Amino acid sequence: MKLRILLLFPVLIGSLASQTAPSASSSTAAWQSSPEETGAPAQQQTQTTPPTSTTKAPASSKPAPNSATPTPSSSSAATPPSSSTGQSPVQAENPAKSDSDESVTTIVSAVNEVRVVFTVTDRHGHYIKDLKRNEFKVIDDRQPAELRSFRSETDLPLQVGLLVDASNSVRDRFKFEQEAAIEFLNSIIRPRYDRAFVVGFDATPEVTQDFTDNTQSLSSGVRMLRAGGGTAMYDALYFACRDKLLKQEQSGPVRRAIILLSDGDDNLSHVTREEAIDMAARAEVIVYTISTNVSGIKDNGDKVLKRIAEATGGRAFFPFQMRDVSDAFLSIQEELRSQYAIAYKPANFASDGRYRTIEILAQDRGLKVRTRKGYYAPK
Repeated sequence: MKLRILLLFPVLIGSLASQTAPSASSSTAAWQSSPEETGAPAQQQTQTTPPTSTTKAPASSKPAPNSATPTPSSSSAATPPSSSTGQSPVQAENPAKSDSDESVTTIVSAVNEVRVVFTVTDRHGHYIKDLKRNEFKVIDDRQPAELRSFRSETDLPLQVGLLVDASNSVRDRFKFEQEAAIEFLNSIIRPRYDRAFVVGFDATPEVTQDFTDNTQSLSSGVRMLRAGGGTAMYDALYFACRDKLLKQEQSGPVRRAIILLSDGDDNLSHVTREEAIDMAARAEVIVYTISTNVSGIKDNGDKVLKRIAEATGGRAFFPFQMRDVSDAFLSIQEELRSQYAIAYKPANFASDGRYRTIEILAQDRGLKVRTRKGYYAPK
């Protein structure tokens, strides 16, 4: 009996060692791939989905959009599967491994990058399209950022929303503005490349034409608009950003823009102006505003339109004469085709859901850079 126990003892020790070795390796791999160490995890980027309800809620509770947030790029090493089942990455794999497999530790790294599109104009408002990478400096959250890529983009795919105020206050030149909007969409939307939608709003927003590249359908959507009712402009902007543009897929850099025609006088919205601006930031939308005020005097509504445009990196237009509306659309069209696209790595990045500011500086102080003001880090 003593001889049999002595013979079995080494076998038991070897069996226990083989069972405990994967656990130690699993603990190491799980620690190395934790979100706190590597930045935003890839799973967080792919699983983020915008809210589906059209109920107006404070914008601060919404998730950050995919391309607005830093995008991690994995190393050549294999990424462990998700540990949502409660198992560590190593334990979720096939336990039948050779000794050589167990001796190798998988290290996963993530590089956070932010993609930004911007335009540059000179002192006279002319677009500058031939600048080089070394002529810019990027400041992210008040810290210099590492520029990873830079290119001039004159034909980025467009995702455009046309928001037309159909309240009683814009009746005077509503028909003319419709025709100017139709001309703009016919000129800028390219089949199989760009997409646009049309929303009219008074007390509530109404989609008269959903996303399409068909300019005839877009024209019909604009002509369906009828003036009448109150004005819920902030609700309409919030809806267009959250329920249309934020949910629209994008496989690479795109130019997301909203053209907002209104007098700026909101009297029925459930969300505030700043909540609407906040949602535009989450959806990476630049808003161009065209005032329908015909008084010749800038009022409080015009100030609101200017605030929305500047906060999102767009421009505000105040066409006091009818022909100036067409000129405003032409200026927007030119700007949408005169862009630079960059990608950079933020310094001291943390996946804390906090709003981070963006500032792009040109070496030539006579040049003006226009871009969105910031983005929300993933959480």
